[in-house]
Amino acid sequence: MANQPLVFDYQAAQGKPENIRHPEGYCPFCDVEHLTNILAQDDDRIWLVNKFRTLEDTFQTVVIESSDHLGGPSTYSVEQNRQVFEFAFKCWHQMIVSNKYQSTIMYKNYGPLSGGSLRHPHFQIVGLDNYDVYQNIDISNFTGVEVIHDECCEITLSTQPIIGFVEINIAIDEVGHIDDLADAVQVIVKYLLNDYMGGRLSSYNLFFYEMANKFYCKIVPRYATSPYFVGYKIAQVQNEGRLEKIAADISERLSANQ
Repeated sequence: MANQPLVFDYQAAQGKPENIRHPEGYCPFCDVEHLTNILAQDDDRIWLVNKFRTLEDTFQTVVIESSDHLGGPSTYSVEQNRQVFEFAFKCWHQMIVSNKYQSTIMYKNYGPLSGGSLRHPHFQIVGLDNYDVYQNIDISNFTGVEVIHDECCEITLSTQPIIGFVEINIAIDEVGHIDDLADAVQVIVKYLLNDYMGGRLSSYNLFFYEMANKFYCKIVPRYATSPYFVGYKIAQVQNEGRLEKIAADISERLSANQ
């Protein structure tokens, strides 16, 4: 039987701040003095319970990446970006090994089309009491046109994407390669925001998975969602020639970054 929808709590969402379209608005993540239910902290990286827990039967938490309200992987130094990913992975792992949840997911929203509400850079880590997220996906969603494959990580463009059109997958065998994953995400996000659509792309998501004895990060550029997916759950994918061109562009930038 397929998983049922998660239930949204409308009352819990009342008063939830929003400034992703107008970043100059009030930001609760900048207001560190009034943060509550902090779970862990490392310098200006803070893991805390989400104040607006809008999904029933879940435990929702937030990882504030930085004190820089307009920061993100595309603007951090290499070292800061690595520290953000290392901290987020530690928090995610802590929730996984607690064995309190059927699934524990980690993801990041960026930009007005990403589904997020706050501009301040953050990850979300959510424990799902009664939901197996891996029932909805399989390894085929993480394979396709090869970008690179070395001893540190494997990068592909999905030929069986979850939503489409372009989904970039980074796989590492162990947590010891988190820095390699962080570096690859940084290069790819810069490419997406600056070059992929001539600088017109404003939004993306990062999704993280632990499956098939690997850790995966799926980078998804976001646009208005296709009606084929909204109405029929039909994903679309770029044709092979276009995927190969994008793979070559990313490979070139990764090589230049080494």
